[in-house]
Amino acid sequence: MVDAIPSHTLNDGYSIPALGFGTYPLKGDECVTAVRAALDNGYRLIDSAVNYGNEVEVGEAIRGFIEDTGTPREDITVQTKLPGRHHETDAAVRSIEESFDKMQLGTLDVVLIHWPNPVTGKFREAWRGLIEARKRDYVRTIGVSNFTADHLTQIVDDSGVTPAINQIELHPYFNQEAMRAANADRGILTQSWSPLGKREAPYSEPAVVAAARSHGVTPAQVVLRWQVQLGNVPLPKSATPSRQVENLDVFGFELTGIEMGAINALTRADGRLFDGDPTTHEEM
Repeated sequence: MVDAIPSHTLNDGYSIPALGFGTYPLKGDECVTAVRAALDNGYRLIDSAVNYGNEVEVGEAIRGFIEDTGTPREDITVQTKLPGRHHETDAAVRSIEESFDKMQLGTLDVVLIHWPNPVTGKFREAWRGLIEARKRDYVRTIGVSNFTADHLTQIVDDSGVTPAINQIELHPYFNQEAMRAANADRGILTQSWSPLGKREAPYSEPAVVAAARSHGVTPAQVVLRWQVQLGNVPLPKSATPSRQVENLDVFGFELTGIEMGAINALTRADGRLFDGDPTTHEEM
């Protein structure tokens, strides 16, 4: 287990760990085992979603960890995401109630709208649902995922409520500089999904290899440290305990400005991992 990790204070006053554990596509016993190992290894932010189909398992792993270790529930941040098929306001509230019941952890720490689904065009209704669920104490912190600057403007103008978090695809081949700036302008924390780039991970890129050699760490640790220094909260996933420890152990070194710039330079206009442009992508 690595030492306790730093945290970020959100615009709603709550804090969230500076690095978390992603659970997609873990399911069943594999999910329970992996999440429990992550908690044992020091992770205190666990990311799930209705569409991952693993909320029950995530809740089970967290409850077991709390029971076995005596760790206070408030020391663990669990977040889940609202699917596109539940974007009507009343449906959104019911969906969050179902997540609350499935996880059996008391108030959910974070709920995000998974995708804006702009063609369907009900994301403003969905955001009102998250606001209502927070009023009913089903959730503490509310935010979004895969929202563009325009989507953010629309929900804030409609509701007067600014999300605390926007979770977006973000890795060295797609560094989302403009979207990070748009989030920061509103005081919204950027979380990174697929923070290592999955099958396109840039581990053999000279900039990453050189930094890894310079600091005596792995290429994956370099990329996650790059994420942390950008101010993002990366959410790497691994079912392998040793890799979990490695991914979390990125707070004992610092990349230089030159190293950060070289990794930033890897970004590409077409760097998305799949056709997931939030201005057109629909995920129900």
